[in-house]
Amino acid sequence: MSQANSYIVKSDAKVIRSTFWRYSLPAIAAMLVNGLYQVVDGIFIGKVIGYEGLAAINMAWPIIFFLVGFGIMVGIGAGSLLSIHQGQTEKQENTQTTSSTSRNFSAQLLVTSLYVMLVLGLISSIVLGLFGQSMLALQSGTAQGIELAKGYLYWFSLGGVVSILASALPLLIRNDNSPLLATGLMGFGALLNILLDYIFISQFQLGLEGAALATLSAQFLVCLLGISYFFSQYSSLPFKSPKDLEETTCPKRIKPLSNFDLTLAKKLVILGASSLIIYLYTSVMVGLHNALFMQYGDALTVGAYAIVGYLMVLYYFVAEGIADGSQPPVSYYFGAKRVADIKAMVVLSIKVTLIAGLSWSILLNLFPTELIKLFNHEDEALIQTTIQGIQLHLFALALDGFIMLASIYFTSVSQAGKALFIALGNMFIQLPFLFFLPKIMGLEGVWLAMPVSNVVLFIIVAPMLYLDIRAKQASSQNALIFEK
Repeated sequence: MSQANSYIVKSDAKVIRSTFWRYSLPAIAAMLVNGLYQVVDGIFIGKVIGYEGLAAINMAWPIIFFLVGFGIMVGIGAGSLLSIHQGQTEKQENTQTTSSTSRNFSAQLLVTSLYVMLVLGLISSIVLGLFGQSMLALQSGTAQGIELAKGYLYWFSLGGVVSILASALPLLIRNDNSPLLATGLMGFGALLNILLDYIFISQFQLGLEGAALATLSAQFLVCLLGISYFFSQYSSLPFKSPKDLEETTCPKRIKPLSNFDLTLAKKLVILGASSLIIYLYTSVMVGLHNALFMQYGDALTVGAYAIVGYLMVLYYFVAEGIADGSQPPVSYYFGAKRVADIKAMVVLSIKVTLIAGLSWSILLNLFPTELIKLFNHEDEALIQTTIQGIQLHLFALALDGFIMLASIYFTSVSQAGKALFIALGNMFIQLPFLFFLPKIMGLEGVWLAMPVSNVVLFIIVAPMLYLDIRAKQASSQNALIFEK
């Protein structure tokens, strides 16, 4: 057991809380600063171009959001495998052989993850280049909006692999027992993006193309620094130069370009698939909402929906940070068969997720105008439409966080099927509401489809989570009786 992980070996309420916050706070900070890429783009576009620009970028985001999803899939999948492996070796004797085996597994997992990301990046760039404009047209945007969004998509079709790597590398660094460094890396990228947004959008007047260039430039530097980390002394599995490889006595040398494992690639993709589905679900739902808002409203309504989305993701990233932060210790406890610690970690995560969601919902309803004016302070019609959207669309916001947490929990305990069921259920339960509610209620029905579906899915998912933990407790107690 490495020294970095030794604090997890203890098992009491105080240490559980300490472990939760040690992983969750950096993860929350990382997700928030990562979300700044999207939110800051919206702030500059809303102030410089107005609601037409907001509507255009909101049509482009569903198409490129799957790039982030691919990165999160690899990061969560590989991170779960690494933490489960660490938990399984918890009680093994700390011999040179054990240390070498663990080190080789970690290095092989990292190399495999990098290969998967490169392949996904190439495929993504091809798809964006060939079908990007068609996907914009499906959202029923105006001619001006589609033209603006095309410029944004063009640059991401060239740099798809950069977005995927920038999303995954901080997660891999976090699971290499460097959560603060991972957060700092993402914070650096977010701050750089703000500076470049100001230069490209406000000063050079490059519009949405400037927003894309700012984001990709910041992500490119994050990639360079992230990859450099794994060649440094700070990594627990640093890559070796050819000269170092010749001098090492390790029986299995770490070779960055020849250590791909297809079995590991399949496992990390399966475990991370639910996280990818969550992002694909977001892409599909935003795209459908855009089309319906154009049908029952107009471009101003889509602009209002964009602002509601920006305000929503501020909580969404907090909830995702809590879920992602709970993943390493839960996977570790699962590998070590410490069911009581799994339950304690999950209960604490649920409490914090729901409290954060309810608190943000209250703030949004108490001070909507002040928050909306961050994006546009001149258009009164846009402000009033956005207020209506906040009141209708976000009333079940906290339940969205719970559903995400449940999906990550099942990924953490190697139950990819249940995690995938929740992620797919999130999409398919919402589709009937999107079809029927607008026909019955008009524009208000479009706003209400998502929160109503969240209530229904919560009623299904909450018992799933409770029964799974209870089953693990019963199995653990039976095992103890058998041993006695």
